[in-house]
Amino acid sequence: MAVTITQRARSRIALVSGVLLVLALGAAQLAAPVGTVWRDVALIAASLLAGFPIAVRAWAALRAKAFSIDLLVTIAVIGALVIGEYVEAAVVSFLFLFGAWLEARSLERTRASLRELVDLAPTRATVIRDGERVTVDADDVEVGETVIVTSGERIAVDGIIASGTASVTEASITGESVPVRKEPGDRVFAGTVAEAGYLEVEADHVGDDTTFARIIELVEEAQESRTRRQRFLERFAQFYTPAIIVIAVIVLAWSRDLAFALTFLVIACPGALVISVPVAAVGGLGNIARHGVLVKDGEALEDLAAVDTLVLDKTGTLTVGRPVVTSVHTIGDLPEQELLGLTASLESTSEHHLGRAIVAEAQSRRMPLSSDLSDVEVVPGLGLQARVDGHVVMAGRAGLLSEHGVATAERVLAKATQLEQQGATVVHVAVDGRHAGLIGIADEVRPQAASAIAHLREGGIRHIAMLTGDNEHTARLVAGRLGIDEVHAGLLPADKAAIVGDLKAQGRRVAMVGDGVNDAPALATADVGVAMGGAGTDVSMETADVVIMTDRLDQLAHARRVAGATLRVMKQNTALALGTVFLLVAAVLFQLVQLAGGMLVHEVSVLLVILNALRLVRLDGPGQRGAADVRTHEADGPVADVAAPAARTEEKEPAL
Repeated sequence: MAVTITQRARSRIALVSGVLLVLALGAAQLAAPVGTVWRDVALIAASLLAGFPIAVRAWAALRAKAFSIDLLVTIAVIGALVIGEYVEAAVVSFLFLFGAWLEARSLERTRASLRELVDLAPTRATVIRDGERVTVDADDVEVGETVIVTSGERIAVDGIIASGTASVTEASITGESVPVRKEPGDRVFAGTVAEAGYLEVEADHVGDDTTFARIIELVEEAQESRTRRQRFLERFAQFYTPAIIVIAVIVLAWSRDLAFALTFLVIACPGALVISVPVAAVGGLGNIARHGVLVKDGEALEDLAAVDTLVLDKTGTLTVGRPVVTSVHTIGDLPEQELLGLTASLESTSEHHLGRAIVAEAQSRRMPLSSDLSDVEVVPGLGLQARVDGHVVMAGRAGLLSEHGVATAERVLAKATQLEQQGATVVHVAVDGRHAGLIGIADEVRPQAASAIAHLREGGIRHIAMLTGDNEHTARLVAGRLGIDEVHAGLLPADKAAIVGDLKAQGRRVAMVGDGVNDAPALATADVGVAMGGAGTDVSMETADVVIMTDRLDQLAHARRVAGATLRVMKQNTALALGTVFLLVAAVLFQLVQLAGGMLVHEVSVLLVILNALRLVRLDGPGQRGAADVRTHEADGPVADVAAPAARTEEKEPAL
């Protein structure tokens, strides 16, 4: 039957053992033989008490066919008791148990971000059932139900606001503490707080399916995962422990000195080495998660730190992904309002982001959309056509019109090129077989994009590429303003994955950042796939190794900075632990250190390893690195231009 000792019990055992050691020290001051007897009794009691949990862990490891460091210490303590070295036995067992307590405490501290997340999980919700408000457990809310959220209340589901407005703090999801105003049609997430206002939310994800629940699950899995370096050290320990036991036997046979052999056995314990990597990994993962980025496992953390090439999708990643109509140009006698109305009615059948922008523009002008639609046909990669109010309407790329025999004048193509050079995507519209107009649509670049790219370069990213399905002119305009090295435009999903594969074939370590279904193949191909969770799709988030829970690219720069710091701490801790073991073993062989003194040095090395790893917990996030970064980029000028790639004018565009 296996014996289980809780962390609280180990803490109490360590405390009592320490008290017994102090009592032994006091008894040693008494006159012999009484003082000697009480000293030895206290030392033996301390040895047995502190050694018991160590022996339990050693036995558990042996039952699992593993050789642990606890086994070395158990053998050494028993041997020291047998030969009457009670001081060494008590000190060794106490110091080792105290070191294990320090390790557990440090891991608990680095996991604080996860505990804080769990504490933020909503437990109750108010729903409308049979026309009445009912308070239920958050896990009992069903998809489609309306959840009532009042001021100060934590939202219990993911869903769309049906009515009401409120300022919502989304720090638990995004890491941002500034409240965001939410209105009907906006999405809200479980675990966020309605600071002021009233909301009625239609639930579409509940219980374990909410974004918040998935965050907790991903952080748990990441902190329990193993890095490649950690797995190597675990395999190393499997060979190292029995090897040390064999060498200790050889030392005993050679020296005929049991105390010397036992000293060698204990001093060779690489306790600091065993915890050097996991305590750093957990600290780094916790810091990253606290600032709105989820790294799904330890390997992804190492890969993120090793990345030297960054590949970025444009729409929804570098840009906000919410394009707006910036200009409408008519050709011939068709009025602008009629052109926009016909196009918006056609696009109301589409989910494409450009189509939604046209529909939104028509709605903002209070233009009714026609319901008289028939013969709707989507032409993949080019656009769509349908019969609207008796007119045959086509909208999309220029290739759609040419494919259907619609002629385009040179002056119209020149105007389209001019709009594209200004950063707009151009939708060509044909009505009844004639080219009727151009609609310019532009997407705003994310305000943090420029500073994020600058920080990523400072952090060691040597090459940055942008991949997009958009036109060449718009892509190069955005890339030029953000200082991106390589641009590929007009791509299909397979093209993006192929380009990422080519970069990897050149020996680069590639991270791909995207937000849509079309980015999923490239995310899977890259060494590290990074999904923009703020506006990303479930497919991209499931495919990715890293998820940015906001739409802020600068959080990736912070995550990579912490990942790099974590890897450096792992290397420092490993070097410190190995160096300590090497020096102590050499000191033992030359009889420069005794068992208790060597064990003290060993535990000091454990403490140093832990303190070094805890530095990762305190690394500042992207919003805490000082306002100087923001002011610098605001003063540069191009950022302001990028934020508004195409200025919209109120006056009517002339007919072409």
